[in-house]
Amino acid sequence: FHFRSRTDVQTCTTWKAPILWEGMFDPEVYDQNHKKEGSSVALTVFAVGRYLDEYLETFLNSSEHHFMVGLPVSYYVFTDMPEKVLHIHLGPQRTLKMIKVQRHSRWQDISMMRMKAISDVIESDIRHHSTHVFCFDVDQVFTGRFGSEALGDSVALLHAYYYHLPKIFYTYDRNPKSKAYMENGDFYYHAAVFGGSWKSVKSLAEGCYQNIMEDKQNNVEALWHDESHLNKYLWLHKPSRVLSPEYCWDTHIGYRSDIQVTRLLWAPKQYDKLRTP
Repeated sequence: FHFRSRTDVQTCTTWKAPILWEGMFDPEVYDQNHKKEGSSVALTVFAVGRYLDEYLETFLNSSEHHFMVGLPVSYYVFTDMPEKVLHIHLGPQRTLKMIKVQRHSRWQDISMMRMKAISDVIESDIRHHSTHVFCFDVDQVFTGRFGSEALGDSVALLHAYYYHLPKIFYTYDRNPKSKAYMENGDFYYHAAVFGGSWKSVKSLAEGCYQNIMEDKQNNVEALWHDESHLNKYLWLHKPSRVLSPEYCWDTHIGYRSDIQVTRLLWAPKQYDKLRTP
C-alpha cells in the first residue's frame, strides 16, 4: 500500500493496519498475487421476507460485475423462501448456494441470529472451499471495483455517517449491563460489511453470537444489535485491514472530496414497507 499517496485522509491505524482508499494500491498487483496464492471468497447475504423481492437480484447482479472479479466466489444466500430466488447468470468460477433460515417476526432478531448462521455455515461448508469470507447486508448495490485489495485476515468497514465525526458522537452501546458496552473505541464500524479469513470471521461471528445470547438471558438488547456487538469485538480484536467508506457509501450524505470513487452504495431504504411483519 502507498500510505503517502493520500494526504487528505487517515491511511493507517495506530496499530499499523492500512485504511484503504482509492489511489493507495495497484489493483492488478493484488489480483495477480491472490490468483497465485489461490485465494477464493465466500460471500454471505441474508434475504429474508420482503428484502428478497426488493434487493437480492440487484445485489447479486451488481456483485457479478464488481465483487472480486477474477477470483472464485461462492455466494451463500440465507433466505426463508429459497423457491423465490431468481436464477442469476453467474460467471465462471462462481457458484450460488441457498440456505433456508427461519423467518423471525422482529427484524432485530433476524439481524442478531445471522451471526449464528454465518458461524454454522463456515464450520459445515465454507472452510472446506474458501480462504476468505465477506458478509454483506442485501440492501446495497455494487457500483465499482470491490476487489482483492480488500482481502485480509480481519476486515472492518468505517461507517460512512461517522468517519468524519468526533468520537463523542459514535453510537456505541453505553449500557453497562450489555456485553456490547463500550466507553470508547477506535472507530465506528458498520456491520453492513465485514470479512476476513474464514477462521477470523468464524471467531467474530461466534464471539458476537455468544455475547448476544448472554444479553438475551439478562433481558438486555444492545442499542444497534449485532452492529454494537461487532464494534465491541473489533475493539478487543483489532482488524488487520480497514475499508474506507468508499466500500459502502450513502449518496444522501452528499459530496465529500475524500470519496473519489464509490464501490458499494446503500440502496434506498424502505423500512416502513419492509420491516412490518
